[in-house]
Amino acid sequence: MNRKNFSVLTHAAALGLAYLFSITPRLIGRAKRMPGLYFAHRGLHNIENGIPENTLAAFQAAADHGYGIEMDVQLTKDGQVVVAHDFDLKRICGIEKDVDECTYEELCRFPVLGTDQRIPLLKDVLKIVDGKVPLIVEIKYKKIGSAVCRKTAQILDTYPGTYCIESFHPLALLWYRKFRPDICRGQLAMNFHRDDGKFHPVYYFPRHLLLNFLTKPDFIAYDHHAKAAISLTLCRVLFGIPCFAWTVKSVRELYACERTFDYFIFEGFLPERDK
Repeated sequence: MNRKNFSVLTHAAALGLAYLFSITPRLIGRAKRMPGLYFAHRGLHNIENGIPENTLAAFQAAADHGYGIEMDVQLTKDGQVVVAHDFDLKRICGIEKDVDECTYEELCRFPVLGTDQRIPLLKDVLKIVDGKVPLIVEIKYKKIGSAVCRKTAQILDTYPGTYCIESFHPLALLWYRKFRPDICRGQLAMNFHRDDGKFHPVYYFPRHLLLNFLTKPDFIAYDHHAKAAISLTLCRVLFGIPCFAWTVKSVRELYACERTFDYFIFEGFLPERDK
C-alpha cells in the first residue's frame, strides 16, 4: 500500500470513529427503560367525540384505556407550564397569538378545536393521570435560556408516577443531563429535509443524531417513516438504545415498523395492549 492510499484510509477511519463517537448515547448509568408499549399521541383524542388533543379529556381517556401518554409542554406569558403542541394558537383555537403571548387566565377563554375543553396546566394533567400509566413529556423549547425545563422539572419532581422527557432541541436534553441526570431523557428526530421542508444546515445534526455525544440520550424517538436512517440503526443495533416510533396512525403502519422499534406513539386507532 502506497503512502497516498494509507493516508486516505487513515482519514476515512478517523472520520468513521468521529461519527460513531458523535452518535453515542448514554452507555454508563443509562436510565431505566420505560414500562408499557403503546403511548397515545397527545392523549387518546377523538375530535368526532368532542375529545381534542392535549386536553384533560384526552388524557383521561388514555388512562382509562390503559395506554401510556405522550404530551407537549411549554410556557405561558406568566410562566405557567401548560400542555399544548403548537407554539401558536391558530390551529387549535383560531387565535392569532402565540401561547407565550397569553397568560394562563387568557388561555382559559379559548375553546380547543371548538369543544368545551381548554389548554390545561401540566399539574392538572398529572392529577388526572395520577401514576396510572407512564408519561412521555415532550419539552417544546422555543427560546435559548427558556425556563421551561426548570419549571417542568420542578412540577415533575413531586409526581409519583413513571415518566420520561424528550425534545427535538438539544439544549433541553443538555439541561436535563446537567440538572436532572437520573431522569430518563430522549432525543426526538426526523428526516427534516424530506418531511418538514427545512434545509438549514442546523437541522442536519438532529436528523443524524450527531449531538448525542453532548446530550447523551437514554432513548431515541424517530419518525417511523424513516426507520432505515443509518444513525438510528446504529444507535439501536450497536449501542442497544431503546427506540420510540412516532406517530403511528394505523395497524398497517404499526406492522411495518414493529420490528425496528421498541415503543410506539400512536393516534387514530387502538393498538392491542396485550400484544
